Amino acid sequence: MPTARVKWVGDEEFLATMPSGRAVPFDGKSNAAAGPMEILLGALGSCTAIDIVLILEKKRQKLATLEIEISGERAKDPPQVWTKIEMVYRLSGQLEEKAVRDSIELSQNKYCSVAAMLRKTSEITYRFEILPQPS
Repeated sequence: MPTARVKWVGDEEFLATMPSGRAVPFDGKSNAAAGPMEILLGALGSCTAIDIVLILEKKRQKLATLEIEISGERAKDPPQVWTKIEMVYRLSGQLEEKAVRDSIELSQNKYCSVAAMLRKTSEITYRFEILPQPS
């Protein structure tokens, strides 16, 4: 079973060693590192980004850039879970709109495990923009 370990460094700072062996700093207060809840937004973006890259590749789309902006609102009372998450996918390349839409929907509704977990407490909405190719 994959196992992470978290070590208290001091104050509200912690160092998590992930199952991969990589260390990730966390901070609960002073902003010396990312907090646990904001890491979830990054995890959501990374999870779906991996899906999008792989799915578009299978669809023979030529992706040049991909950026996902993830914004969220949290509950006012503890536990302060994410209750609303908005995602904006910005892509460029030689892309067909239908292929992009289908890739995002597959990721959001089938493949992205982080989205599946966050959807238990959050309404996740998303949209995409296909931008001109960079020169």
